[in-house]
Amino acid sequence: MADVEVQMQYTTTEKKTRRVKKTSSKRRESSDGNQVESEVTISELGNNYNDQGGEYTKAMSKDWHAGHFCCWQCDESLTGQRYVLRDEHPYCIKCYESVFANACEECSKTIGIDSKDLSYKDKHWHEACFLCSKCRVSLVDKQFGSKADHIYCGNCYDAQFASRCDGCGEIFRAGTKKMEYKTRQWHEKCFCCVVCKTAIGTKSFIPREQEIYCATCYEEKFATRCVKCNKIITSGGVTYKNEPWHRECFTCTNCNTSLAGQRFTSRDEKPYCADCFGELFAKRCTACVKPITGIGGTRFISFEDRHWHNDCFICASCKTSLVGRGFITDADDIICPECAKQKLM
Repeated sequence: MADVEVQMQYTTTEKKTRRVKKTSSKRRESSDGNQVESEVTISELGNNYNDQGGEYTKAMSKDWHAGHFCCWQCDESLTGQRYVLRDEHPYCIKCYESVFANACEECSKTIGIDSKDLSYKDKHWHEACFLCSKCRVSLVDKQFGSKADHIYCGNCYDAQFASRCDGCGEIFRAGTKKMEYKTRQWHEKCFCCVVCKTAIGTKSFIPREQEIYCATCYEEKFATRCVKCNKIITSGGVTYKNEPWHRECFTCTNCNTSLAGQRFTSRDEKPYCADCFGELFAKRCTACVKPITGIGGTRFISFEDRHWHNDCFICASCKTSLVGRGFITDADDIICPECAKQKLM
């Protein structure tokens, strides 16, 4: 039985006696789930007679008076009886089973000295009782698993308790390589990009909404793209009207000059540099004929259908600024009131 060293003893007779030796195979489970067999030898004693005709018993490499070789527990004579040796003490079969034998986990009956004792984690079974808790198949000489004080055959254990792949839903068999990320796990072949189905292996990947993407597919599907060339913006870039652009793609609609870091304005949702916008769309100053762009907070004066830069809005005669003052039109010119009076005199 488990953790018990039972020595093998039998009696040799010198005269008119015979040897009797019976070996009972005791099977137990090691801590790793493998079944291990040990042998328990049960000895039977006979009487010996010396040259003077005296009766004696030979056991444990010693000679005993016939009535002195007794069971350590009940003191009954073991002469002519089977016995078991434990801790250097002999026991009759009845006492040995009463004191040391294990109870079967399945049927609760004593596992006698003539029965095979299968043990696992301090529990014991008769050979016939060592069964799967689910399908009742014998587990003798087979791999098995345990859960919550029950034992199961490999198939039943896997079906009920084995972890499963988040990709295919199948269980992880013994020896199967497992890929894990946070609280999820996959078979190696199932740990692949959701788009191209290429196995990720040890390569970099990007998780998004419970899906796994390889770097290439993630960029193709989710990376920021330039609104002009539609290519991925890997670094830098500018934003205009909440839309992303490569710096080199953000150019004037008219002359293609880069507008990144430059002053610009827009027309019909299209960007223009200051020069192009002035040439194409801005009002022109009546005095200098140059465009009035308004870029940078430029101030200007409008009167009827004519427009002037602030600096150009001056009296045609004395060149005094008329900004914020009254003025008089003289054909295409504007003049201050003083010059207008002098002109009338």
